[in-house]
Amino acid sequence: MALSTGTQAGALLAAAVLLPFVGMLLGLLLGGRQVQRVAFASMPLGLALALGITVAWLREGQTLVYLLGGWAPPLGIALRADGLAVAMLLAVAAVVCGIGLYARADFATPPDARESRAAFSYWLLLMAVWGALNLVFVSGDLFTLYVALELLTFAGVPLVCLAGSGETLRAALRYMLFALCGSVLYLLGAVLLYGGYGTLDIPLLAAAVQPGAIARTALALMTAGLLAKTALFPLHIWLPPAHGGAPAAASAVLSALVIKGSWFLVLRLWFDVMPGVVTWASAQLLAGLGAMAIVAGSVVALRQERLKLLVAYSTVAQIGYLFLMFPLAFDATGNALVHGAASTGGLLQAVSHATAKAAMFMAAGLVYAALGHDRIADLAGVARMLPVTVLAFVLAGIALMGVVPSGAYLAKKLLLDAADGSRQWWWTIVLQGGAAFTAGYVVLVLVNVLRRRSAALIPVKRVSRLAEFAALLLAVGSLALALAALGPLPGHPVSSPLAPKELATTLLVLLGGALLALGLSRAPLLAAPGPAAGAPAGRLRQAALAVGMAFEQGDRLVRRWSFASIGLLTLAALFGALLLVGPAT
Repeated sequence: MALSTGTQAGALLAAAVLLPFVGMLLGLLLGGRQVQRVAFASMPLGLALALGITVAWLREGQTLVYLLGGWAPPLGIALRADGLAVAMLLAVAAVVCGIGLYARADFATPPDARESRAAFSYWLLLMAVWGALNLVFVSGDLFTLYVALELLTFAGVPLVCLAGSGETLRAALRYMLFALCGSVLYLLGAVLLYGGYGTLDIPLLAAAVQPGAIARTALALMTAGLLAKTALFPLHIWLPPAHGGAPAAASAVLSALVIKGSWFLVLRLWFDVMPGVVTWASAQLLAGLGAMAIVAGSVVALRQERLKLLVAYSTVAQIGYLFLMFPLAFDATGNALVHGAASTGGLLQAVSHATAKAAMFMAAGLVYAALGHDRIADLAGVARMLPVTVLAFVLAGIALMGVVPSGAYLAKKLLLDAADGSRQWWWTIVLQGGAAFTAGYVVLVLVNVLRRRSAALIPVKRVSRLAEFAALLLAVGSLALALAALGPLPGHPVSSPLAPKELATTLLVLLGGALLALGLSRAPLLAAPGPAAGAPAGRLRQAALAVGMAFEQGDRLVRRWSFASIGLLTLAALFGALLLVGPAT
């Protein structure tokens, strides 16, 4: 490991963390009319810093380390940037810049207008989220990670209630309280580790930790707490109302960026801090929750009447994909957790989700702004009125499907290779089937926006062209991640993305999505009269509707406070029990 104290590379790590916070404080000092200018000045600087860190990491070929004040751990604090951290720093900087361009239309303060509290707050909170995420990615010890995670939570909560309505205030309060429950569990685990091993520095702790009672209890508590913050099913009590009710520019931040912080901490704990404590059985549970999220989130998304709620529930489903990598990182014997195709695929999935989901929320917000509503059944004619917006939404949906040529396609290929190499065929079914669910809600929206109207659709507000192209840029960026296949991906898994086999898979995914949308959508997908209830197709439709309603009722149940609280503690106990099952890594 290279110590970069006092070097240019080390200074870049510190600057990447400090820049957004300095911008936030400067904006707070200068006032509402200047805060947007401060944010826009910080964005290209932050992106340049992320690029500089990437170049430095590639040049040195090893983890970058910066010792604060020159003091080495355990007495001092170290900032560290490995490949995972560098990739996330760069992706988050790019997404923040895209969201910032989009938000200019909603949260600008013209010279002849009064200062807006929402606009003032938004730019400050955007910079706070950015700084907190950068600190999460480069923190070298578990307590600094805890501080960064709390900064991220307390910057994310006000974004939910920028509109100031009672509904958004309740959603923000629910988010804050449940996230704090997760924080308590994480902090309890950190206290146990410090008491047992005398350090929270990640490399020192990884060298000292042993698969005993302290480590297993700490890992179970910390994992469950972080899952609550990530909103992994069934701990998604706060996500749909928070993401669905916030302004689109805020929802993009929450869905694309904020949830990545706690997911990244799970990655750190399992791969870098306690790989010798993790067991194959506990990893199966973690991915099993991900599979449940994919199915439940997708089905409930198809049942939504509002576009933003559809995108919010699709986030519940897409979060599940981020956790499929954990059991696939084991070797064929299930005795060793290894970095390789699975971890690379998980990282690509996270970056692809960040860019695509931000674009989807931004496109949904533009539709709402233009029409004054986002009712899916009343979107006929939108494709003609907002072609760039619809294109951005569709391209982002294609990216999330994991079909050629998206970044998620590469991620899926790597995860499929890992499933084949570790002989875990059941995750192959989840990965392939999940793409059809994603295609389902993309097809549902696309069919409605492409319908013709008898009269021309008149917008209630003209949308910003800059906002439209910002959404399109992020969607195209998610697709452009496929170019990474030309780089140093393990084994070069994509030899010919346009091969007949790949194209056939894409067509099957789209066909499966269309059938799911036909069966599960609340309103009939086709304008023509559907089959009679007694016909076979009619009976299938009725059965699918019954399944959809059952999933909706189950979703309402698991999002009750009583169920969510008991579920959080139950998951902690289950992880603790499964960490005792089978050989540790």
